[in-house]
Amino acid sequence: MRDAFAGVTGSPTLGCLRLAAYLAWTGVVVPLQWVAKALDSPLQCRIPLVYHRVCARLAGMAIEVHGTMSRDRPTLFVSNHSSYLDITLLGGLIPGSFVAKQEINGWPFFGMLARLQRSVFVDRRATQVLRDRSQIDARLARGDNLILFPEGTSSDGNRTLPFKSALFAVAEGAPGGRPVTVQPVSITCARLDGIPLGRDLRSLYAWYGDMDLVSHMWTMMKSGRLTVVVTFHPPVAFAAFGSRKALSDHCRDAVAAGVADANAGRLADAA
Repeated sequence: MRDAFAGVTGSPTLGCLRLAAYLAWTGVVVPLQWVAKALDSPLQCRIPLVYHRVCARLAGMAIEVHGTMSRDRPTLFVSNHSSYLDITLLGGLIPGSFVAKQEINGWPFFGMLARLQRSVFVDRRATQVLRDRSQIDARLARGDNLILFPEGTSSDGNRTLPFKSALFAVAEGAPGGRPVTVQPVSITCARLDGIPLGRDLRSLYAWYGDMDLVSHMWTMMKSGRLTVVVTFHPPVAFAAFGSRKALSDHCRDAVAAGVADANAGRLADAA
């Protein structure tokens, strides 16, 4: 990954301004969210939406939305995953919480932000499956929307990895008597300063493999304006498929098609 940013230039001044604005904004919002969460105020669900929307703008990202987001509660949004920036983009669009791997809970700074957004942390070990399932069921029973990355890891943004069907088990039942709606979502970083990105430059957005987080963030911050395409595909219900594998395959196919269309510029043409 050492050469991922070879040939990429940018403005250090722009990067410093964006980073300073991001840190200042975070310093204002974190105490507000901490108080809202401590008081169990409805604002704890609204503040992250505003926070992430502003963060996306401060980082120089434009969001192009296609399709219609599900208004059913609860909805399990399932998306491809290529970067930590996916959190900012989806967090500014969807009123919900993320299902995150347990390791993130221990990360400095980002772990704190994840906890403040009421993320559900799951352990990949088989011995913890029942505990994790009960946590997710409890949140869905309350009518909370959840956002899941069923690839289990991040990709290079050029393709969609296989989905782990076991993660769709939460859609089988009706926690609290509420049937769970499932909506596939595609995220694709498509353009830089209005120019379509090639395969190599998608690493400006995608963070994967052994990439260093700090250098990746700095390169992105000092670059131009990234346009990210978010496509909400038609929502579905588990009953229409009958098995986790069939539901997982359907969602993966829909997401992969959305990524391929955005990478090829077909969605922009249709808009």
